[in-house]
Amino acid sequence: MSVLRTLESKLAGLVEGTFSRAFKSEVRPVEIARKLTREMDEHRVQSLSRVYAPNEYAVWLSPDDRKQFEGYEDELKRELSGYLLEHGRREKISLATRPQIEFRTDDRLRLGEFGIQARLVKPPERAEEQPSQGDHGHTMVYTVSDRLAEPLREPDHRRGTARLRVDGRTELVGAAGAVLGRSRDADVMVDDPNVSRKHAEVRPSGGSWIVRDLGSTNGVKVNGRRIQGPQSLRPGDTIELGTARVTFELE
Repeated sequence: MSVLRTLESKLAGLVEGTFSRAFKSEVRPVEIARKLTREMDEHRVQSLSRVYAPNEYAVWLSPDDRKQFEGYEDELKRELSGYLLEHGRREKISLATRPQIEFRTDDRLRLGEFGIQARLVKPPERAEEQPSQGDHGHTMVYTVSDRLAEPLREPDHRRGTARLRVDGRTELVGAAGAVLGRSRDADVMVDDPNVSRKHAEVRPSGGSWIVRDLGSTNGVKVNGRRIQGPQSLRPGDTIELGTARVTFELE
């Protein structure tokens, strides 16, 4: 079993317990874990005999995403720290200390966006000395619209597989969700000049399905009403992307 899959299993095993609310967050713990290892790998420093990497990580969340983890941060930080430690051992990376994770809030981030700031901190040689701290690096901002992680649980009977009816055809959408847009790289291509290249995302979330605007030019409407954030979907709902219409159904 891979290290990431082990982490997924640990977190998934807590879903029915104290972690259940945390998994409703638009930012998923495994997504944070993936990006933390990416930051660790991209900030490696090669010395004569060793490879060093940052050991302190600040994870910046939007106010709404931070609120979802309220009461569970300490447990989540321990799991993420252990995951980074194991990743470092596997990649033969030297860490000055056990990886430290801190969650912080940034009002400029939207729901589903998060930033990571990494730095290398050298511990003091003597107890009375202050630790030597490296400069903060640039904060890398990620969004869950580029989701790479598999969902922690398979969709249950309430979520199933979605059907999107668009331009006279039917597109099936599984547990990973789908990006709708004019681009050929979109999961569901919508051939309409009023649709942005990556216009919206439809995916399962918290036991149901949602649609979310990905910063499109002309916005997204559900049943004629423009949405401002993630919007829950029901079978038969009409999603409007610019002037294009998409009907949402469930298998």
